[in-house]
Parts: sequence; C-alpha cells; structure tokens
Amino acid sequence: MTLGFSFSLPVMVVVSAIAFVYFCTVFVFIDRWFGLMTSPGIMNAVAFTGVAVMCVLNYVFAIFMDPGRVPSNFLPDIEDSRVPIHEIKRKDAALAVLEGGDLRYCQKCSHFKPPRAHHCRVCKICVLRMDHHCTWINNCVGHANYKVFFVFVVYAVIACIYSLVLLVGSLTNDSQNDKQQSADSFRILYVISGLLLVPLSMALSGLLGWHIYLILQNKTTIEYHEGVRATWLEERAGNVYKHPYDLGAYDNLTTVLGSNIICWICPTSRHIGNGLRFRTAYDGLPVASTSK
Repeated sequence: MTLGFSFSLPVMVVVSAIAFVYFCTVFVFIDRWFGLMTSPGIMNAVAFTGVAVMCVLNYVFAIFMDPGRVPSNFLPDIEDSRVPIHEIKRKDAALAVLEGGDLRYCQKCSHFKPPRAHHCRVCKICVLRMDHHCTWINNCVGHANYKVFFVFVVYAVIACIYSLVLLVGSLTNDSQNDKQQSADSFRILYVISGLLLVPLSMALSGLLGWHIYLILQNKTTIEYHEGVRATWLEERAGNVYKHPYDLGAYDNLTTVLGSNIICWICPTSRHIGNGLRFRTAYDGLPVASTSK
C-alpha cells in the first residue's frame, strides 16, 4: 500500500476517535478522579498511555504493512505431492480435494497463486492467506499483517474498557464529592465519550472474540465461510469435514502469533514464513489416506 492510498476517511475517523478518547481519558477522567499530579493519577496516565501507544503503533503497522502479495514469478510445484490441500472453489461452489501442486490461476493478476491466497477486488492484488479487506485500515488483512491487526484489536479493546472504567469512576467520584456544578461543564464530554465507548467496546470485543476463534481453528474469515459450505457438502456425502490447517489449539496459536508467548501481544512477525506453503493436519500422512 502506498502512503497516499493508506489515508482515507475511515482511517481519519479512527485516528480522530483515538485522539478524542485519549484526551478525555487522561485529561478529564483521570484528572477529575485522581488528579494528574497524584501518584494514582500518574500511574493510571502512564498505564493508559502505554496501552494507547501500542494501539496506535499496531494500527499504523496494519495500515502500512503490505498484507503479503503473491510473487509475480510464483509457480506451483506440480511434482510435490506430499501435502494434499483442501479448498473450496468458488466457481463451482463445491468441495475439491486438491493435491499438492494443483494449479490455481488468477485471471485478473495473470499469475498462479498458492493455497489460501485470494484476489482482493479493492486492492487489485492476490493476497497470501487473505482474511478480509478492512475499510478501517484501508488495507487487506493477510499473511504479513494479520498478527499486527489482531494485536491492534487486543489493545483497542483494553483501551476502551479501561477508559470506560475511568469514566464511570470519575462520574462516581464527582457525585460523592458533590461536584455537580463542576461536572456540568464536562457533561458534553462524558456524554460523547459514553456514546462512543460503549458501542465501540462491544463491537471490538465481538471482533476480538471472532478472531480468537479463527486463530484457535487456524482459519481465515474467508476459510470459515468456505468451511460452512464444505461441511454441508461433506455431510450430504456422509463424511466429516475437517479444516486441513487445524493443527490443534496450541499449534494454531503459535502458527499465527509465534512460539514466544511474551511476543504474542507485540508487533513481531519473524515466525510467519513466506506464506506460500502452510503446515496441514495431513503432514506426514500418506496421500492416499487423506483422499476421499
């Protein structure tokens, strides 16, 4: 993504919301509850600032990091039959069991693409392990920037809930100390903050829960929807569908977030590989045993 393309109205809305929430939280909620120059005030201001910085940092990375493009010179290894790859082909909406090396060709980009890669109609590129195109970062969420997108959502949820707690505490403190006249002058900020933080906390918590589920299953959003169709087709055939990239909860977590638990909430991505080939549940099994 180019610098000029990355800035859009939704991105500016998010940046403005982050700035507004940060200002209200530190200079209104914390100041009016504890006082910014007190020890509790300083501790809360530093803690919230740390969360806000990590939130903004990961948001910037999610915007400007290339999601992972399919190399223009990529060619599938048609002789590699070690790993059977299961996918849904949209053109016939049917479950296909694709042997390693099956040719997937993008007519729009005029080159081959590996398993889990999809063409984004907005970005006009084929994205490795594409999850979805996100309007709020004006970028695709794919193999290279999925982790920073996920970590951004984690910090955004923490920041929203933290700010809500401080908002409620500040209001309660004003009421107990009989500062109603003083509170009236800040009423518009409390109202706007509440109207922003409550639905935002709920929406982001739902989004976080959704992506935790996807990570535990080692699925993308696209693969989830394709898997629904695959499950239905397999059940009709009397079979049981298993997502081929599901390695078990812990292995799925380390595949996406890395083996170092401390780095799970950091914007690191050295562990992700090139995105052209992924481990499957069928690694090490005879090809014949995985065919239907």
